[in-house]
Amino acid sequence: MKERLNRLLENSYSPYSHFRVAAIAVMKDGNSFEGVNVENASYGATICAERSAILGAVSHGYRPHDFDTLYVMCDNDKIGMPCFVCRMVISEFFETDRKIICMNPKGEEEIHTVAELCPYPFSDEDLK
Repeated sequence: MKERLNRLLENSYSPYSHFRVAAIAVMKDGNSFEGVNVENASYGATICAERSAILGAVSHGYRPHDFDTLYVMCDNDKIGMPCFVCRMVISEFFETDRKIICMNPKGEEEIHTVAELCPYPFSDEDLK
């Protein structure tokens, strides 16, 4: 997965921050969806790699509980974690025991469950 994420970093459109991020959402049926961060001069229109990959899967008909693992790589020596907007989307589509594997281009990684990254998620239950 490291090599695939490294190649995917090249597709990032990040002319403002120069901070490239790639993500791959792996589904329970074995299919996967790639995403990169896509920045915009109107910063609020920017989308993160994690959401790009997840929304790609949703665009192809996948729904909550179809997601297995999310891989994320930042173009940095540090191991980056998903932002809190992405964590909200992750908590909508991934079950709490699913793994989020974050790594840097060297292949160093941290593995967390969704529950660890999102200990107090806002969910549909909060809307009732």
